Order: sequence, then structure tokens, then C-alpha cells
Amino acid sequence: MYIHPAFRIDEAAGLAFAAARGFGLVVAHADGRMVASPLPFYIDQAAGGRWLAFHVARANRLADVAASGGRWLVAVWGADAYVSPHWYASPDQVPTWLYESVQLAGPVRVMTAAEQRAHLDRLSATFEARQAPRPPWAIERLTPARREAFMQAIVAIEMTVESVEGSFKLNQHKSDADHVAIARALAGQDDAGADAIAARMMALRPHLAYGPHLAYGQNLAYGQSETEADEQELAAVAK
Repeated sequence: MYIHPAFRIDEAAGLAFAAARGFGLVVAHADGRMVASPLPFYIDQAAGGRWLAFHVARANRLADVAASGGRWLVAVWGADAYVSPHWYASPDQVPTWLYESVQLAGPVRVMTAAEQRAHLDRLSATFEARQAPRPPWAIERLTPARREAFMQAIVAIEMTVESVEGSFKLNQHKSDADHVAIARALAGQDDAGADAIAARMMALRPHLAYGPHLAYGQNLAYGQSETEADEQELAAVAK
């Protein structure tokens, strides 16, 4: 994917982001057409390499494509939000979209039956860990017949991760004044994605949260209206 130099993240950060998300769009190419499915996954890393593992329904076209191997791509995304030119502190701006995205690519192979069982245990354990302190669900809770039917209904696939590309477009190339203006505007939207992007932007330049006028507007949390806060900020800057 195209990545502006200001937004590129390193491979370690990209892998960590993808592993934490654990969900992405798996894309393959076969017979002159693209095939894709959104799927959960986990990532393994060792001295010998990096692997991403997932499974598909046996009826999924990806199952047939995987039998022939080939190089696939997994696109992982996080929060995203629209930015209006009206929100900038400086003039002559254009609309844009801020986002977090990582793409991983490499050759795939179909796992063996023994590997598939271990894969299912690992995948469920990965996501069930997020339910702690509730005891994790495990495949052993299924009846033997149900477990066998499930195993026959899926195909487990492993991708060797040969490349990792990540872009966190958070307006890193903008001035502090524009950075603050956009972060505040996003935080004021009734949208979870905008709120998440605002938090990421504030974390990039935490020093702007301090000083005489609390640039990000934390003072709004103490019961002030935005107008009152803005008036205090202007007064502080004028001193």
C-alpha cells in the first residue's frame, strides 16, 4: 500500500498492532479474480520467522485456493475518522481521513489434521483470554460428535509473514496548532472511531496537554462549557 513517510510505522509496531487486533481481511488471487474474507487470526513469532494462522469454512473459496499455495495478503485496520478542513487552525486545508492500517503478506499452506486441532486450541485461547477472570471456553466442551463435525467443516491455513507494512495516519506532519485543533474536534464528535483517533493523536504529543491553557481541553472535564474554556485559553495566551 502507499505510505506517506510521515505515517510509516516499523515492522515490530505493525506486528504488535495486528496481533492485538486479531482480525482482518484475508485476500487471495485465483483464476483472474480476487477472493477475500474477514477472519480472526493469531500471530506466532520465533527466531525462525513469523506466522499468521486462521481457518475458513470448507465451503469458502479460500479453502480451495489455499490448496494451491500462493502469496496472500491480510489487511488489518483499527480506528478511522473523517477530518473536515473547517477544523484546522491554519487556512487552505483539504478534507482527509485519519486511520490505522497494517498489511501482512506471504505464502500460505494448509495445515495437517493434527496442526488444525492445535490451531483451534490456540485461537480460542487467544480470544478467550480477554474474558478473564471468567474461565476460558475450550473445544473439549463440545461433544465428541460435534467436535468432529466442526473439525471436518473447516480448513486451517498458515501464512508465513514475509512483509509487514503499516501506516498510522494521524496528521504527524501538521503543526502543533493544527494537531491540537484536529484532536479537539475529533474528541467532540459523537463517534467511537473519531474519539479513538483523538486519543491516539493526544498520545503522540502529550506535552501539549500541559501549560497555561491545557491545549487539548482537559479543563472541559471539570464542568466548563467549551465557550468558557476557549475564553480562558485566549486570556491565558494573551498574558
